[in-house]
Amino acid sequence: MKNFKKSLILPLVISFLMMAGTNIKAQVTLDCESGIKEIEVGNCWGFGATGYASIASYPSLVITGSYSTRSNSLTNLSLSACWIKTPWLLVGNGNITFQTRLDGNGNGVSAKGIILSYIPYDAGASYGEGTAVQFYTYNFPAFNVTTIRDISAPIPVEIQNSTTPYKIWVSYIGTGGNQRAYSDNFIFPGTYWASPPACTPLAFFQDADNDGVADSEDNYPNDPYRAYNNYYPGVSQYGTLAFEDNWPNKADYDFNDIVVNYRLNTITNAQNNVVEILGKFVLRASGASFQNAFAFQLDDITPDKIISTSGNSTGVSPIFGFESNGLESNQQFANCIVFDNFFNVMPHPGSGTGINTDKSAPTVPYDTLDVNLVFISDGNPAPGGTVTINQLPSSSFNFYIISNQERGREIHLADKAPTSLANDALFGTGSDDSNPGAGRYYKTSNNLPWGINILQGFDYPIEKALVNEAYLHFIEWAESSGILYPNWYSNEPGFRDDSKIY
Repeated sequence: MKNFKKSLILPLVISFLMMAGTNIKAQVTLDCESGIKEIEVGNCWGFGATGYASIASYPSLVITGSYSTRSNSLTNLSLSACWIKTPWLLVGNGNITFQTRLDGNGNGVSAKGIILSYIPYDAGASYGEGTAVQFYTYNFPAFNVTTIRDISAPIPVEIQNSTTPYKIWVSYIGTGGNQRAYSDNFIFPGTYWASPPACTPLAFFQDADNDGVADSEDNYPNDPYRAYNNYYPGVSQYGTLAFEDNWPNKADYDFNDIVVNYRLNTITNAQNNVVEILGKFVLRASGASFQNAFAFQLDDITPDKIISTSGNSTGVSPIFGFESNGLESNQQFANCIVFDNFFNVMPHPGSGTGINTDKSAPTVPYDTLDVNLVFISDGNPAPGGTVTINQLPSSSFNFYIISNQERGREIHLADKAPTSLANDALFGTGSDDSNPGAGRYYKTSNNLPWGINILQGFDYPIEKALVNEAYLHFIEWAESSGILYPNWYSNEPGFRDDSKIY
């Protein structure tokens, strides 16, 4: 066989050979060209009674390049007499290949051979090495002992493309005489999976659904189309939305006409594209005589991005029209009507003013709506792919109420734009000081709002108690646009009058 020239490279090589021009196959190789066995040991290779031979010392026996491995005399049939072990690998498929030869010190009749075994990982065993399993044997012929032999051993089917680590054990055996084996150009199909210096296996990247997200980080490890939960305000935290329904007039200004707790979960796939929104809305109170609806718009998200809407309470009020995907019709952006009439979800207790705003009246248990918006796919067989999480920040959720079944009388949080169906003629009337051209909406001249959003939750006032009588720094907070007393709603000394809070 003709020897081929090798360049000097690192002793441990994880190479990727192009196969058929397109397929990439991971391989771990050993070509001995460091000339220093300790370097390989540092990279988690193992050697037993086998070292390196240089071409300077053994010019006729080194196989290629400047160095090859050289075993001790092969006089023992034990697998653990003379050997080489790979580092931990995730074994691929194909053939293990290397070149080998004997020196000329035999008597022509002694038996020499090579046995390949695989060693599974066993955390409870010494060095993590489980019981070795032999899978290939090569016997040197008794003649032409110094001829270079090309060894090609198929990876056993049972460990092909493994997701657990193995070592490959190359054992040199023999009886009689004092011949030694020289070997070189080892190629092992698979991926290097050892962690020097301890040389334990790397932590496993478990990915049951093959979406590219490790199971330990995947909120949906068995769903290839969902990966991450993105909660707002938090996984176990609810915000509170509270509205006044008399806009553009202030009226009683007690902020209990609609009180809803909410938590949003925007579910994304492995590429952080939005798959669906799960909104949990807890109806707490309505101190109103008006039949109010509650909704949210996804600012800058067009309705065609949504496949379906479910879990909301609609279909009773005649003021709303809906598309086949459950969103409201004739809107520039996606609008979800969570409920079209509060009183269709939570009934009046029969006495007192409103629902859960009069301490003398019976308490009505809260009711919860779980609303689900599913997003369209991007050429995939499942939802998700056209809207990124960055295109749907928490500020995109534009909450509002529709007052007393008058579709155009929308009441949003301060400075949140109305929807396409709002009655613009109401701006600047009553106590409203909106200026749409300047992006100013739903504020009085001194910045008092008609809707508030408290991420930490909110204990709302009783019926007919002004919010600034229940919360003593509310006005200062609003007039300063949130600079003063940003925690005005907290239960701190001098901040609130508990007698006026439900």
